[in-house]
Amino acid sequence: MTNINVSLNGEESVPVPKGTTVQDALAALLSNKQRKITVAAKIGDALVDYTTPLHTDTVLSPVQIGSDDALDVLRHSTAHIMALAVRDVFGKDVKVAIGPSIENGFYYDFLRNEPFSPEDFDKIEARMTELVRQGLPFMRTELPSAEAIKKFRDEQEKFKVELIEDLQTDIVSLYHVGEFTDLCRGPHLPNTSFIKAFKLLRVAGAYWRGDEKRDVLQRIYGTAFYDKKDLSKHLTALEEAKKRDHRKLGRELELFTIQDAIGPGLILWQPKGAQLRRLIEDFWKDEHYRHDYELLYTPHIARQDLWKTSGHLDFYSENMYSSMAIDEVQYQLKPMNCPFHIGIYNSLKRSYRDLPIRWCELGTVYRYERAGALHGLLRVRGFTQDDAHIFCRPDQLEDEIFNILDLNLHILKSFGFEEYDIYLSTRPAKYVGSDANWERATEALKRALEKKGLGYMIDPGEGVFYGPKIDIKIKDQLGRSWQCSTIQVDFNLPERFEMSYTGADNTDHQPIMIHRALMGSLERFIGVLIEHYAGAFPIWFAPVQARILNITDDQAVYGETVYQELRKAGLRIEKDLRNEKLNYKIREAQVAKIPYMLIIGDKEMADGTVTVRLRSGENLAPMPIADFAAKIADEVREGRGY
Repeated sequence: MTNINVSLNGEESVPVPKGTTVQDALAALLSNKQRKITVAAKIGDALVDYTTPLHTDTVLSPVQIGSDDALDVLRHSTAHIMALAVRDVFGKDVKVAIGPSIENGFYYDFLRNEPFSPEDFDKIEARMTELVRQGLPFMRTELPSAEAIKKFRDEQEKFKVELIEDLQTDIVSLYHVGEFTDLCRGPHLPNTSFIKAFKLLRVAGAYWRGDEKRDVLQRIYGTAFYDKKDLSKHLTALEEAKKRDHRKLGRELELFTIQDAIGPGLILWQPKGAQLRRLIEDFWKDEHYRHDYELLYTPHIARQDLWKTSGHLDFYSENMYSSMAIDEVQYQLKPMNCPFHIGIYNSLKRSYRDLPIRWCELGTVYRYERAGALHGLLRVRGFTQDDAHIFCRPDQLEDEIFNILDLNLHILKSFGFEEYDIYLSTRPAKYVGSDANWERATEALKRALEKKGLGYMIDPGEGVFYGPKIDIKIKDQLGRSWQCSTIQVDFNLPERFEMSYTGADNTDHQPIMIHRALMGSLERFIGVLIEHYAGAFPIWFAPVQARILNITDDQAVYGETVYQELRKAGLRIEKDLRNEKLNYKIREAQVAKIPYMLIIGDKEMADGTVTVRLRSGENLAPMPIADFAAKIADEVREGRGY
């Protein structure tokens, strides 16, 4: 029998018979202790499971418990066990769609006439536990596509038939565990005994293949870990996330509302939410003026021809709303602000001495999102981008990117975000512009990051079609990542709109355009802020900074005086002068996340002071009204970084 050489991570190889499985090869390479924590392997970048045969000299990298790859294999395998359990409990009339692992867990889509309930979860989990204890192996087989189609058609599994037909391949792989067989690429665990801790979390509706005209499926979400402590920690984090859900807090704190009568994905800002938004907008504008930006305002609609010139109708039409006829000319709502800023640039002849030009706008745009994708403030149909465009010469590009990073990180830090991951996305397969321009822009982005001393990861091929980009994903108090900031270099639009400036050589040159958003959109950013702070905002951008609480009706007039004085001092103040018990009013203020409660009784009224109580429950010594106003002013200046 012919032998092949198999090595571990490129180290000394061992000879094994051709056709040996990954499992047997690892048995010859790993110690008993290492084998117990190994669940799969990698050949190059490809994940493979134990049953994979080896036919050529191979370098194996073990996938071991504790790695992200091992967690992915576990969750994918647990998804299959969940599907098997669902079929065991509810019968084969339940049709199975797809079931991948996802970030923090897995899901499976099912077609079933009756809705799944939380009580059903108990039955499914109990059956899953029984299956796990049996140590059932995950077995891979390959079938000609025609045979696989016949098999699933005979079983009336129409979703599997459609998937195989769309694959247009001669051979497909199937995985079997117990009496459940599914179309799957794998890999999977050696057997179910590796599944130690799992939990089903929720059920949601989903359209087959995301198409609203197709079958409505039920998607059961779950998660799995190799250790029960890790599962417990994750479930605790999920409970904390529920408490911080911006939709829940937005309703309780009277920040915003979304109503079907208005339309899904369209935000109605209530007075406190509007105040929060105004504070963020004012800070944003002030910081941009300090960094030599000029503010623009542009319309919400434009002639359809503009979007043809920009390329949005070619590349982005599925996200745009239908056109409307005005004076027999077609117009469309804007999905982007860029063409308007270019229009302002092209309204005058520009010189190299005018550059760089830095223009910013809080521009509201409209993009079509499927109803199932809408999510509070985080995914909406009308939102305001904190947009800016910089027009510069090639020799200015690196410095402009550095300046953007400087402003970007300053603003994020001001709002309490000091942890983030940075990605540099490079040229995709389909792109416009010359290779030389792409190289110049990518190197400029790299040098700016390095000059700023920022670590980053390369995201190969994930640049936009018109240029490379930097993406910054901020991390909140729970360690969750949120995509907000982006910096994109663009050669495409300057060419499409024939932009130019007169150079020192007295000839026309094409400027480089930089798109950038620091918060992404105000709606999304505010949603993240709500969850980051659990609604308890820092004093400098809290919609209400303090609430006045009287002990009895005897202090009502004095309470009104305190209210007026603090309003004149510029504080965002409320008064609760109702004839209610003080403890009741304090509890209400704490639920409303008010930073300071100003308690006034007979003594405070006689002394012209207020007793200050923090939302944490701590009490400060009584102080004159003016001293409290000065205290808040100092905290605001410190919070804004002044």
